[in-house]
Amino acid sequence: MSKEAIIEKLIDPGIIAIVRARSQAQVIPLTEALVAGGVIAVEITMTTPNALEAIREASATLGDRALIGVGTVLDYQTAEAALRTSAQFVATPILRPEIVAIAHAAEKPIMLGAYSPTEAQAAYHAGSDFVKIFPADGLGPGYIKAIRAPLPHLKVIPTGGINLETMEGFLQAGCAALGVGSSMITKDILANEDWAQLTKNATAHVEKAREIRGCRKGERALAPAAGWGPQKKGRPFLRPPRWLAGML
Repeated sequence: MSKEAIIEKLIDPGIIAIVRARSQAQVIPLTEALVAGGVIAVEITMTTPNALEAIREASATLGDRALIGVGTVLDYQTAEAALRTSAQFVATPILRPEIVAIAHAAEKPIMLGAYSPTEAQAAYHAGSDFVKIFPADGLGPGYIKAIRAPLPHLKVIPTGGINLETMEGFLQAGCAALGVGSSMITKDILANEDWAQLTKNATAHVEKAREIRGCRKGERALAPAAGWGPQKKGRPFLRPPRWLAGML
């Protein structure tokens, strides 16, 4: 599959599952449950036991039904090893520009981690296909909007703090996709191996994303992706924070 085709699948429906499984044995049934719920992009983090072998097994078992990527990549050697095991995309929690070259040599997209606007732009200059804003839970949608105002070329994927309640704000802020972890793959699900509940959670996230993006298309002429300003009937007027108001 080409890099462009992988990117298209990552942004539609735009939910990337962040998997920190308790064991390698959980990865296959967990991924099957996600796919059954419509989540096809699965980022298996290097904190998962035997992560590389788990990626290999998941890729072989799921085939074209899923995009199995690697997350929590901290160095070039890990990225190289994961790509050799058939990882379809690479994600780092921190800025590691040196990893871009090996991902692109393998024709796979990469998401470099960033926290500040300077790091986000540095990731873009390094050739990163997406910028992974992490951790996003303490920043919120307003921060994404603020970054993308002067840097609209950034394809942002926030990770951390993404759930059914916060999804709308982040997508309206212009995020390309969302990295969803413990709000979908909960501790209880992992502890009880409740894959039926995971499928329900995955379905809820995918349906919510599609609903929000459908609304955005209909609202585009009236309200920008920022989510600030007049909204559809019945929705409040959302004002930017004071510190940002003078910059708009």
